Amino acid sequence: MAINKAMKLALKALSYPDIDLKKNYKLHRTVKNVKAPHVMRKYYHMWDCNICVDNLQVPVRIYDSYAKESSTVLLFIHGGGWVTENVDTYNRVCIQLSKHTGCKVVSIEYRLAPEHPFPQGLEDCYAVAKELICHPEALGEQVNRVVLIGDSAGGNLCAAVSLMARDRGEFEVREQILIYPATYGDYTENSPFPSVEENGKDYLLTSKRIQDYMELYLAGQPEQDNPYFAPLKAENLALLPRTLVMTAQYDPLRDEGEAFAKALHQAGNDVKLYQMKDALHGFFALDSHYVHVKRAYQMINRFLAGEEDNHGGKS
Repeated sequence: MAINKAMKLALKALSYPDIDLKKNYKLHRTVKNVKAPHVMRKYYHMWDCNICVDNLQVPVRIYDSYAKESSTVLLFIHGGGWVTENVDTYNRVCIQLSKHTGCKVVSIEYRLAPEHPFPQGLEDCYAVAKELICHPEALGEQVNRVVLIGDSAGGNLCAAVSLMARDRGEFEVREQILIYPATYGDYTENSPFPSVEENGKDYLLTSKRIQDYMELYLAGQPEQDNPYFAPLKAENLALLPRTLVMTAQYDPLRDEGEAFAKALHQAGNDVKLYQMKDALHGFFALDSHYVHVKRAYQMINRFLAGEEDNHGGKS
């Protein structure tokens, strides 16, 4: 459904351009936790455990539909600007993901900034990916395939884990799904991407808010050009996973996500790119009856099934 004039006015009113996220991030967390949806466990098996790697113990939540069995695990990394959100607030997303793909989902409770700045949360995600890919029996049953998937800051972390795995040579990420990922790290007027200006004020997620999240994540560190923070700035993007990138038309992150997909493609990787027409940043967290979410699951399932598509598609 197209965004009409009345809807644009409503979105603009809800975008809160003057809010000081850096001073109020704890309040944002509290609000997110209060709004975390209650989930019914009748049709899903859901449990918590810790993944232990070297000196790290990382909590994860595992989701499995009683109705379906699959040897594929979707290793999910949630969004929230590296600062807010958690496995509780993403319960519905992960349950829907398991339901609509038939896969087991493992959601990572990585450490949040600014208390745990870059790269601490990334190292948590890397440790879990390493353990599940190198030792899939850790889940207690047969697992033949681990696919990384994340939205927004979670998409950033997925891309960074894949780069880090290639560079360290400890394991290989073979597939990843990046949903409106942050890939560049500049949301000021100096950004080279038009979508930061075009969509950065009136579509709920503002460029100012993204910049605030980024500054909290870096906590004063001069890491804006570090490829594990800004994957699009990596000098070498060869030998990276088969990748699905989904972007949203009215998202400040749209252009950098698409630029990352194109850079991966130019480096010789297998990449599928879709821009979701008329969608906002965050659409994937909506209920699955929404048309954009339905289309997203169609794309995800086609990608998981290995179906070929033209690079650079739009929906």
